[in-house]
Amino acid sequence: MDSKDLRMSVRSLLAAMLLGVLVAAPAGAQQQSESYKFLQAVKDAKGNEVTEMLGRPGSNIINTRDPSTGEGALHTVIKRGDETYLRFLLQKGADPNLRDGRGNTPLLLVVTTGQTDMIGILAAAKANANIANSAGETPLIRAVQRRDITMVRELLAAGADPDQGDLLAGMSARDYATQDPRNAAIAKVLADTPKKTRKAVSGPKL
Repeated sequence: MDSKDLRMSVRSLLAAMLLGVLVAAPAGAQQQSESYKFLQAVKDAKGNEVTEMLGRPGSNIINTRDPSTGEGALHTVIKRGDETYLRFLLQKGADPNLRDGRGNTPLLLVVTTGQTDMIGILAAAKANANIANSAGETPLIRAVQRRDITMVRELLAAGADPDQGDLLAGMSARDYATQDPRNAAIAKVLADTPKKTRKAVSGPKL
């Protein structure tokens, strides 16, 4: 094969590779575009658009996360205090335990933003009250730090563990309440809450 034929072969190969990339790209690009449009529609509270997108056959965008923040649709509606949208998305199959880029679940975000009424909504959707963020903070630890006794009671009712420690100080919600003199009422509530029985991790059976 002379140099001219070699160049032509290389060009043909490159053209074929480029064509393959162009053919394959639309599917991924389309999914990315749909995900972006969905999150934007949720942010803009465009109910008809959100409903239409979620109603498409084979749609799997309900738990789409923003690539820059890791936030999903639930995080967005919680931030704006939209209980109606929260219920709607949960009914459509949104993951109540979806974590953002910092590990914050919807339940932890609800506590952070002080929206007590949403705790029950998420708990009814099987939200795990003991999933911590990347710092090991649980919703109950955050509620104790906010000195919000109503939230503390709601979280305990949802199964929160008062003795689960964080990663920064290794302290639990019970510990934080006990050491803060302003948290006497919460400390009393937690003192009356029995320790949870944790299952021992058993080794392999021989």
